[in-house]
Amino acid sequence: MAKKGSRRRRKTVLTLLLASILAPILLYTDSRSGFYDSIPSSEHTEKDLNLISLHDNAKLSVIVQESTGVVHEPSHGTYPESLTNSFTISKVASGKLTSQGEHKSRVLSAKSEVSELSNDETSEKSRNEEFIRESHLQNDNKILQVVNGGSTAKGFEENTIIEKIKTGATQKTDDLSVQFNQENKHEEILGEIILSGPDNGRSKTVTLPNSLVLQLRDQLIRAKVYLGLGSSRSHPTFIRELRARMREIQRVLGDATRDSDLPKNAYDKLKVMKLTLSMGKSIQDNCSAAIKKLRAILHSTEEQLQVHKKQTTFLSQLAAKTVPKGLHCLPLRLTNEYFINGLDQKQLTDQKRFEDNKLNHYAIFSDNVLAAAVVVNSTVSHAKNPEKHVFHIVTDKLNYAAMKMWFISNPPGNSTIQVQNIEDFKWLTSSYSPVLKQLESKSMIEYYFKSHHANSDENLKYRNPKYLSILNHLRFYLPEIFPKLNKVLFLDDDVVVQKDLSSLWKVDLKGNVIGVVETCGEKFHRFDRYLNFSNPLIAKKFDPHACGWAFGMNIFDLAEWRRQNITSVYHSWQNLNQERLLWKLGTLPVGLVTFWNHTLPLDQSWHLLGLGYNPNVDHRDIEKAAVIHFNGNLKPWLEIGLPKYRNYWSKYVDHEQVYIRECNISP
Repeated sequence: MAKKGSRRRRKTVLTLLLASILAPILLYTDSRSGFYDSIPSSEHTEKDLNLISLHDNAKLSVIVQESTGVVHEPSHGTYPESLTNSFTISKVASGKLTSQGEHKSRVLSAKSEVSELSNDETSEKSRNEEFIRESHLQNDNKILQVVNGGSTAKGFEENTIIEKIKTGATQKTDDLSVQFNQENKHEEILGEIILSGPDNGRSKTVTLPNSLVLQLRDQLIRAKVYLGLGSSRSHPTFIRELRARMREIQRVLGDATRDSDLPKNAYDKLKVMKLTLSMGKSIQDNCSAAIKKLRAILHSTEEQLQVHKKQTTFLSQLAAKTVPKGLHCLPLRLTNEYFINGLDQKQLTDQKRFEDNKLNHYAIFSDNVLAAAVVVNSTVSHAKNPEKHVFHIVTDKLNYAAMKMWFISNPPGNSTIQVQNIEDFKWLTSSYSPVLKQLESKSMIEYYFKSHHANSDENLKYRNPKYLSILNHLRFYLPEIFPKLNKVLFLDDDVVVQKDLSSLWKVDLKGNVIGVVETCGEKFHRFDRYLNFSNPLIAKKFDPHACGWAFGMNIFDLAEWRRQNITSVYHSWQNLNQERLLWKLGTLPVGLVTFWNHTLPLDQSWHLLGLGYNPNVDHRDIEKAAVIHFNGNLKPWLEIGLPKYRNYWSKYVDHEQVYIRECNISP
């Protein structure tokens, strides 16, 4: 008996000692709970508050019960102080906010020690009663299940919850999700979670930052959901109250990203909003209607997104097809000068150099004077022996005089320039060229110019009028255009040359016709992205996973081309694709099938793609590339061109040149 009495006295003394330690801590944390720094507030209109969007708001909090290890819905439809992980509040600290980490950890540690000293049977009984009482609250789990994706009705093990918080995993239930973004988890995972573990009922804690900011954001999301529910709209008083509370919360939040950015009255506003949201939950009587409403909103938003995407695509294609005023002025000004000065009979240089196989020959097919000038200027500026380079430029009748006048006024040093008019190729007729016959057909013209098609075709890029130009297909007639040449380097007019290209004429193509840089680093550059493999003609002949390659910088062995009669291969495939069933329009798909098994892969550094559509091309790759290609709609001479790459192109434009100044072509 004496020993038992002694143990009771020791427990009593120890309990009083712990109480004397806890009391000043609780008083201190209570006095510190309301202090926050002030920030400027911002006003928001009621129109903004009426928008209900689950996509544009922060993720909602995960609600975790203390001492149970099970996720429950809080009572009254709000986040109670003892349960929410959106607000760092501990039951042990008498429901007060512990704003200092060291005091919070002391309180939790003290709680664990007191729990060990308490009577095991009494504690177990009280915990069981609390668990049963709180379990009944799950029957009221209406609107919170909707906004939380139903996660409150699921039971989680302690280690599962901790693991999801650490890894940013996604829990999907009832077609809604609560996603933890791993990259931003320090801003989106809320509050302090107090969990009971299997270790003798001891509690474990996970401290999470900026809990008050995210709690306020969660309240705004829930409030917007209530505004969109039919049962809420039948209570105008509640709607007015809710909108007033939302305006207050938005003024308090402002641009705050941390708890320290919030004004002093933030906690008071949070408590008032909790009461309003509690009222909102009490008037909701049909959870299924709320779910249908939210799904309808999501469906409507997705449809609107698709419409906007299609409109954006159409407008970007329209902008890509539009000729800027300066580029329209330049050929007109040059053409006028050409005929006024009587230069239509003048030759640019010695004709013999055009057929000399000891020189390096380039083929450029373009109707864009400025673009062709940049290709020539950039190539010559990096050439070790410019006098060995011969540029063969083929253009259409409309731009022939302008192109010729430009290079008469701006000769590229010691290099040789030949400008040809496609109208002078008498052999290029619709009876000889299947593609020319197709481009002139009524069905093809309707395909491009009928307005009702413009908004219905998913592949608007194939409606670019450049595909109606035979200039785009001249690359398949190189042996006919240059009958005396053995090798030609083909360059698109949207490339910039950054290094000397002379060594390409020394490359041994090993019996192949064309040297290419493969583009199989990305999945969308495989053959199956260009060709229709549902067609047996394609499926039987080609490998869908074969690496694609790019036109734009290609070395051609014209002697081997003639020997293997590649032009007839091109004609046969064009005839088979008359109805566009094998591939859509363009030169790359037909190039893939024409030169199948006739290509030699070149080193990747020779040709870099993507500067006309990809804003994330590595700067280091650009610097080491011999040729950079602005393939895509965002050409550097257009206003929609990517600004970060424009200087690579514009530095080869002489903006002091008289015609450039007169046409107001800016850098």
